[in-house]
Amino acid sequence: MRRAFFAFAVIPFLFISSAFAGDAEIKAGQAVIDGQLKALLADDGAKAYSFAAPNVKQVFPTVDAFMNMVTNGYPPVRRPQSYAFGKVEQTGPGSIIQQVLIVGPD
Repeated sequence: MRRAFFAFAVIPFLFISSAFAGDAEIKAGQAVIDGQLKALLADDGAKAYSFAAPNVKQVFPTVDAFMNMVTNGYPPVRRPQSYAFGKVEQTGPGSIIQQVLIVGPD
């Protein structure tokens, strides 16, 4: 099953340093997403949590709470068969949303 998730659902990021998201900012955002997904696949909750945005950490203040949220709320994100980056949308000055296409475990 192919599902599209936006990065902001689990791993939001905001680039304040530039008015327009250039290639470097997009690649940096993709590196964060890729790192978190690889950590989830490797069952490394601490590393996956390290990529979470401050507002996510505020709502889920521990690794266990974060992993429980991802496991129960986002099974395709927790155990993707595959994933690919889709379109990038600039939502405001220095702010982007990176679409991530995920094939879930089933």
